[in-house]
Amino acid sequence: MVTVAVTMAVGGFVGCHSSGTGTHQQRPAKVRKTRSAGEATGGLTALSAAAGSGGACVFVKPDGAQKFGHVGWGFRVTGTDQWVYGAVENPTNKLYTPPGGDIGAWHAQGSYARMLSDMSRDAHYPGKVKHPYTRYRCVSSSAGDVDHARAMIHTVESRGFLVGIDPKTGELTSRDCLDATYDVLHAYRARHLTYAPHLDIPNVWVETLWDWSDHTLTRR
Repeated sequence: MVTVAVTMAVGGFVGCHSSGTGTHQQRPAKVRKTRSAGEATGGLTALSAAAGSGGACVFVKPDGAQKFGHVGWGFRVTGTDQWVYGAVENPTNKLYTPPGGDIGAWHAQGSYARMLSDMSRDAHYPGKVKHPYTRYRCVSSSAGDVDHARAMIHTVESRGFLVGIDPKTGELTSRDCLDATYDVLHAYRARHLTYAPHLDIPNVWVETLWDWSDHTLTRR
């Protein structure tokens, strides 16, 4: 009973639960590559245009998870105009899903403009979305460990979802949207990436990203 109470309490005070509603059909993690030729570039920052540079972004749903927040990630494939981006959406709202289960994990690849468009529309969300991504913060860098970040994507998409007591270890911990975002961008070696402890609150953590730009994300 104590374990259940602690798990429920933790679940009520951390983010990353699904903010979607409606019917959801289970599907595996996916990757999509989109062409950037001919896409609009109006309003893009220097981050998207600097040749050969790297960069990282955090996308935020401030109203997600009972207003504790939900986050996704993006990073630039250095030396190209391509970005890899994604999230762990947890559309089932379960506090625990074992490895290999459906956690709404997805990632895609495309230009900076396509990344912003996809995130603003929740283009890859597995179900009907109630709260979209409406904010994003980015940081530039001279390089990035793309291979390591890609490997971490596979890890976070296959390790399941957890907020509360780990049934295998008995540890109070998490494997949620913020953990996935932090782990991928840490693997990429994003600059000024604030450490995100397990069970941290997304809306609190995103305010600690020192020297990251801060933008409103509108549907496009």
